[in-house]
Amino acid sequence: MATDTFHWGCKHSWRTSAKNTMWCVVGCSIGDFGTILFFQLSKIPFPLLGIMILAIINGLLTSTMLETYILMKQKFGFINALKTACGMSFISMVSMEISMNATDYFLTGGAQLTWWVVPIMLIVGFLTPWPYNYWRLKKFNQACH
Repeated sequence: MATDTFHWGCKHSWRTSAKNTMWCVVGCSIGDFGTILFFQLSKIPFPLLGIMILAIINGLLTSTMLETYILMKQKFGFINALKTACGMSFISMVSMEISMNATDYFLTGGAQLTWWVVPIMLIVGFLTPWPYNYWRLKKFNQACH
């Protein structure tokens, strides 16, 4: 059910949405960083855009799997947990993945994990969807976790 009034000043909702966003960052970064690291270490010749698209797809998959697992631990059935993980956070995950990979591209030329770019990617990946997650939580009382 949607609430009648909306405001950006609820500290509790900011904390809750931050927690939800952090779970999304963890899930997305597993697949995203794993893909980039695989190609970086294996030196398999593959187009940069292809690596970044695969990283995004794998980030979406690992985030969905992690969120489904977390929801199942909260007593959701598998199908309901999967639908909830896909439906409630997909916009967050896509915006997070695109922002993380754009950050990597602009700072390193793309598909290059270095000690200094990973924290920046994680911060940008967190900050990008956080307001949307807050809005969704506040407006519709919907969260992923």
